[in-house]
Amino acid sequence: MNKILTAALMGLLFVGISAGADEPAPQENVRQEVVQDAETIKETVRETSTETVKEAEAVSVTATAAITEAAPEHSTGDMAMFAVNNLWVMAGGMLVFLMHLGFACVESGLARAKNCNNILFKNTLTPAIGFLSYAFCGFALMYPGVHWIWNSWFGFAGFGLHLPAGDPFAYTDGQYTYWTDFFFQGMFAATAATIVSGAVAERVKLSSYLIFTAIYVSVVYPIVGSWGWGGGWLDALHFHDFAGSTFVHSVGGWAALSGVILLGPRIGKYVDGKVMPIMGHNMPLVTIGVFLLWLGWFGFNGASALNADPQKVSLVLVNTMIAASAAVVSSMLTSKIMLHHPDLSMTMNGCLAGLVGVTAGADCVSVGSAVIIGLISGIIVVPAVVIFDRIHLDDPVGALSVHLVNGVWGTLAVGIFSFVPEHSFKVQLLGAVVIGVVSFASSFAIFFAMKKITGIRVSEEEELRGLDLCEHGGEAYPGFQFFVNM
Repeated sequence: MNKILTAALMGLLFVGISAGADEPAPQENVRQEVVQDAETIKETVRETSTETVKEAEAVSVTATAAITEAAPEHSTGDMAMFAVNNLWVMAGGMLVFLMHLGFACVESGLARAKNCNNILFKNTLTPAIGFLSYAFCGFALMYPGVHWIWNSWFGFAGFGLHLPAGDPFAYTDGQYTYWTDFFFQGMFAATAATIVSGAVAERVKLSSYLIFTAIYVSVVYPIVGSWGWGGGWLDALHFHDFAGSTFVHSVGGWAALSGVILLGPRIGKYVDGKVMPIMGHNMPLVTIGVFLLWLGWFGFNGASALNADPQKVSLVLVNTMIAASAAVVSSMLTSKIMLHHPDLSMTMNGCLAGLVGVTAGADCVSVGSAVIIGLISGIIVVPAVVIFDRIHLDDPVGALSVHLVNGVWGTLAVGIFSFVPEHSFKVQLLGAVVIGVVSFASSFAIFFAMKKITGIRVSEEEELRGLDLCEHGGEAYPGFQFFVNM
């Protein structure tokens, strides 16, 4: 604008000088004419500038209105709660991830030193393979949305991860984002496979276990889970499994049972019909693992609320803690009565049993009911370990007693203790039975196929020597001598 004004003034000055050369005039008159013309130009430019600014303001208002209409404005409070919800669920997913370290410690501590490397290796690969498999197709199978193919039994939203178009806030009405949802659910998926690892420890082929993990987590686990958590037919019947007594723990437990049956017991476990105890090599490691799992369970259950509602989350956390505490006490007393001494491994498994038992109904039972659920979980886990041994089902870590038996118990407990009228014992029983049949049959088929094609068990020589040297070429404790190692 200043350049235009300067040019106009220079033009007028040139005209005035030219006119003065043709017709001599007093110098003062020429100067006054130039000033008057300059003032006229200034006023014209000012009016034009004002109109331009008004037009620009009108365009800005129109654009702002269009943006507001395209992306609805959310209140500051809504956005703050949106951030808090996401942070809580993501933090819960991180705690669930920490549980894999707990599983690794418990399983390796209850096994023999010659297999420690192998167990740590499996527990490192399990979350990695599980997460990748779940991303490939598991998440889309478990949460098909509107893409149901066969009634409410099977749906598929496509391979890979696909961020829904539109406002991220609208994905779950301001609860959490698509990525938060996948991150949290992916951690759960890997946990189901980890349960199998402990039950088949010390004699399963590493390659066979990893292949099973990839198939089970990417196909079986999500299809079964879609019936409830994905809005399938069980959800329509008001089947309730808050954080996975059924969809995680019993689904993993049934797979563990099929693996134990097809693998057979470890060498020397049953001699002449008698049960021969095979002691773990590191009980301090087991205790550390149990406490890591206990801590992780606060994320496992607490973040399953899928928001940071203080009333709901606080109840879930209290129920989780009090059920585990009750189970510790009852399992200790039960082991004292049955085994004539308070057994540490039984008490540790009692703690985990209480956590599994309350997982299905942590959000819908009273604190008193949570205590009862925990007490019963701690009581039944001890005879369950003994019974599985007597029928020659060799489970080195007690995974069947903790996750399968108490996963079923926790599911049924919702039908007994829930304060929600829609929850019924018959529906809970139906869900537990159907999911059990499908999980066991599918996992049995996978293990059986691999047994016929590639084999699932190491050789007798490898088992006696130890999987650390035979599968990995190294020991967990080089330079240490273990005299009781068979």
